[in-house]
Amino acid sequence: MGKTRRLYSKGIFLGFKRSLRNQRPNTSLLRIDGVEERKDTDFYLGKRVAFVYRAKKKARTAGLKGQNPSKFRVIWGRVTRPHGNSGVVRAKFRHNMPPKAIGATVRVMLYPSRI
Repeated sequence: MGKTRRLYSKGIFLGFKRSLRNQRPNTSLLRIDGVEERKDTDFYLGKRVAFVYRAKKKARTAGLKGQNPSKFRVIWGRVTRPHGNSGVVRAKFRHNMPPKAIGATVRVMLYPSRI
């Protein structure tokens, strides 16, 4: 068999959108590997983002019968728009990202396709 291929790009959760004194935890800032300019972000707009983390206790995955409990959990989100001119993007997650995730890696899925 051949090598397995990644169906996502790696990214880093930089923090939350903010002003001088206020922080907006409902919008997250992400840096995606290989994206250095604002025009490069256009491909990733609308793509889904997954923050995969390990919890303390095992839990069953909702909707999948016959699967063993797992410590892995996922927070899903979506890339919404660029942020600035340096290739950073904004994303909104279904549940706000926890502050301890700042600096952690996220997966930017290569779907849905807009081509």
